[in-house]
Amino acid sequence: MQIDKEIDTRGLNCPLPILKAKKALTDMQSGQLLKVVSTDGGSLRDFQAFSRQTGNDLVEQQTVGEEYIHVLRRR
Repeated sequence: MQIDKEIDTRGLNCPLPILKAKKALTDMQSGQLLKVVSTDGGSLRDFQAFSRQTGNDLVEQQTVGEEYIHVLRRR
C-alpha cells in the first residue's frame, strides 16, 4: 500500500487525532492515502464515524501493540 502522508497523533486524545487528520486531508489530492498512528483506544470508533460523515474511505484499521493505525483514502 502506497501511503502518501503519515501523521503521528500518539499521546493525543479525542478529538485531536480526528482534527489533525481532517487538516491533513485538506492538503491532499483525491485518492491519496493518509496514515494516522494513535494511542487513543477510542480512535477506532472515532475514525469509523469520521469516515461515514465525511465520505473519506476508511481503507484499513489495525491495532499494533498499544498503537492504533488508521488508513484513509481522500475522497
